[in-house]
Amino acid sequence: MQAVQYTVGGPENLFLGEVPIPEPRDGEVRIKVMYTAINRADTLQRKGGYNPPPGASDIMGLEASGIIDRLGPGCPPSVTVGQKVMVLLAGGGYAQFVTSPWQLVMGVPSQFSMSQAAAVPEVWITAYMLLHKLGHLTKDDTVLIHAGGSGVGTAAVQLIKQSGAKCIITAGSQEKIDFVKTLGAAAGINYKEEAVAERVLELTNGKGVDLVLDCVGASMYEENLKALALDGRWIVYGLMGGAIKSDVNLGGLLRKRASLIFSTLRSRSLEFKSSLVRDFSQLALPRFEDGTFQPIVQKILPLSDIAKAHTLMEANKTLGKIVLKVHEDDTIKDEL
Repeated sequence: MQAVQYTVGGPENLFLGEVPIPEPRDGEVRIKVMYTAINRADTLQRKGGYNPPPGASDIMGLEASGIIDRLGPGCPPSVTVGQKVMVLLAGGGYAQFVTSPWQLVMGVPSQFSMSQAAAVPEVWITAYMLLHKLGHLTKDDTVLIHAGGSGVGTAAVQLIKQSGAKCIITAGSQEKIDFVKTLGAAAGINYKEEAVAERVLELTNGKGVDLVLDCVGASMYEENLKALALDGRWIVYGLMGGAIKSDVNLGGLLRKRASLIFSTLRSRSLEFKSSLVRDFSQLALPRFEDGTFQPIVQKILPLSDIAKAHTLMEANKTLGKIVLKVHEDDTIKDEL
């Protein structure tokens, strides 16, 4: 089968190669991949900075949509060959076939194209985990979301709106801010032009935010600390702005009685992910069906344009997701 291969370096080091088709093991399904999607973690892996967890495929790709084409022993009767599914992966999505534990597959909502389905698992489940499992979101909270126009950001805004809470987002352009406000953000801050914490305090009448979703890290440390309310929760799930902050003063966190949490999803156990997928599905799938929730897909490219896709993501100019078409299949609804 064809799969994206790479040598460590820039996007130009990505290429299509031939690799063996995987076979499902006990409790696994094999999926013929129709679409996969780009995530920031993929670009980090390409640079040599984010290796897959033990036992995961070294092929990039953390989510996909497709059709189950083979079952391993031990799959329940509810999982059948021919089902259209979307799947959360620890790796392997940039390929024509991928295997996964059956517990990590979800049915594709009836109103969805397969390209939309590929844009759901990694970013929506990450946002759900950050808000509900780690952040303990309540309807009275105000949340600050960095990179509000990203895949995780656009998902988090919709989840927060559904919960009855409020959110403020940061982004690098007015275009992104205006779009994300249509999804439910109460306000947006252009971090290139405004002092983030100062603006947050203005918007919250001096209180600050109850929860911060931080994919930036070191370069936004002071702004996050100033913006955080008393007893606030601050969840770091990415380090786009650096990992090292030499002059950190923990006294500020102590004075605010803040909770500082670090988390990733990819390396979590199957038990944790299975529970997460189940709980997320119960909340989100009905809302995908009725249109309350919408995955945001900005661009669809063929798998052969993988270098272009990584270049676009690293330019930080996209809204929502970049999706890659893997298999051609006229029987599958694939238009946006």
